[in-house]
Amino acid sequence: MAGIKRALISVSDKTGVVDMAKGLEALGAEILSTGGTAKALRDAGVKVTDVAAYTGSPEILDGRVKTLHPKVHGGLLGRRSVPAHVAQMQQHGIGPIDVVVVNLYPFEATIAKPNCPFEEAIENIDIGGPSMLRSAAKNHEDVVVVVDPSDYGRALDALKSGDMPASLRRELAMKVFQHTGRYDSLIATYLEKQVQGGDVKFPKILSMQFELAETLRYGENPHQQGAFYRELNSDEPSVSRGKILHGKAMSYNNFLDANSALELAKEYDKCAVAIIKHNNPCGVALGATPVEAYVKARETDPVSAFGGVIAFNRIVDLPAAKEITSTFVEVVIAPGFAEDALAELKRKKDLRLLDVGPLTRVKQVGYDLKKLVGGLIVQDRDLGVLTDLRTLQVPTARKPTDDEYAACAFAWKVCKHVKSNAIIYAKPGQTVGIGAGQMSRVDSVKLAAMKAQMPVKGCVMASDAFFPFRDGLDAAAQAGITAVIQPGGSIRDAEIIKAADEHGLAMIMTGMRHFRH
Repeated sequence: MAGIKRALISVSDKTGVVDMAKGLEALGAEILSTGGTAKALRDAGVKVTDVAAYTGSPEILDGRVKTLHPKVHGGLLGRRSVPAHVAQMQQHGIGPIDVVVVNLYPFEATIAKPNCPFEEAIENIDIGGPSMLRSAAKNHEDVVVVVDPSDYGRALDALKSGDMPASLRRELAMKVFQHTGRYDSLIATYLEKQVQGGDVKFPKILSMQFELAETLRYGENPHQQGAFYRELNSDEPSVSRGKILHGKAMSYNNFLDANSALELAKEYDKCAVAIIKHNNPCGVALGATPVEAYVKARETDPVSAFGGVIAFNRIVDLPAAKEITSTFVEVVIAPGFAEDALAELKRKKDLRLLDVGPLTRVKQVGYDLKKLVGGLIVQDRDLGVLTDLRTLQVPTARKPTDDEYAACAFAWKVCKHVKSNAIIYAKPGQTVGIGAGQMSRVDSVKLAAMKAQMPVKGCVMASDAFFPFRDGLDAAAQAGITAVIQPGGSIRDAEIIKAADEHGLAMIMTGMRHFRH
């Protein structure tokens, strides 16, 4: 490519900008800049021409107008291969600008500050930056435009080589429009909140940004293509933010199951393990140690646990690792792995190990999204919790014992993560039987008993929604349960309570439902 005559640099995030400017200067480029960027470059020994001096027009309106000038945008938009453009640029004294390095005012960081004044937010809406980026990106055949500091190195290397491939120019231009599109979306969402006078849960235009993390071998089935996208700017500990330490690449189904397993394990403050198979729990348990929790979880349904996905909410130690390698497992997710445990697990060459880092408590927010053909349904994530079961309604003659309260509290958290209709049989800290995804609740009750590998007698039962008829309660009582936790709210609640009293069961009504379709 022809030599670089001129580069315009104006950045809010100054990461790496001095090295970039020095590299461009070494290639013979005149460096144009403004404000704080110009000062930072000068302080680092870079020779800088102020944009105001270059255009002959001073910055005005408190700096709102600096780069909005024909000598800037003409230098960006003029096509070098079009003689009429070249002639007009010469006629008006417009020199070409060959490289643009720009990132934008920190609008997102500004509005994230507590009680950010509206006036401050508005002043952090960048005008000149997006204009320059869009002009340069439109004319990317002639102008190299870099918005992401992580691209400085390869852009500079290509410029030094004298061979800036068209594919790289186009990729950098693409990133500009992705960046400015997200920037505009943030501003629009912020202004909508101001118009509505508060937080807007469901904006008129739902704009969400995800970046492609990897292309998967296939989707849910081999004839479907698949990919994994990571949500931008999410800091919640999650599978999406995890690091693969070992094993084969994660599959579409692995990601689904891993997410379900970790979110369930995160429900508990005590050491917990969740085993997922086909996006449903097949065993959940608490333990004094990771290995104890894992063994107890696996006891629920050892057959289904074979080839399952396991999540720990504690660092995996060597005893737990040895127990894991005693059978076939697809994925292990944890907030960390002890060094000797990692060595043990790596003996299984295909076993995927996912380190999600410390499960720090952060504010859980965001949407639960389900795609429809031609549309999307959106809701809050189900983050509902019951902090103290003893404050809830107990309509039965018999009240729960301490052990029954403990078992119900444990089972209720599991229930939220099981496909509806969901039924859980449990004792304190351990699932005993899980009935998932049946079309009638009584069938889930029977399935949970059928799947149980341990005695159901003396267990409690959790139900994600109310019982429409007493048959579910009758079947559970016949299996041997002693207490039940369920939302209540059926038109037949009186009938259900009567059935519980007839069987001598204690019943807790939560007033909260946990459907999971």
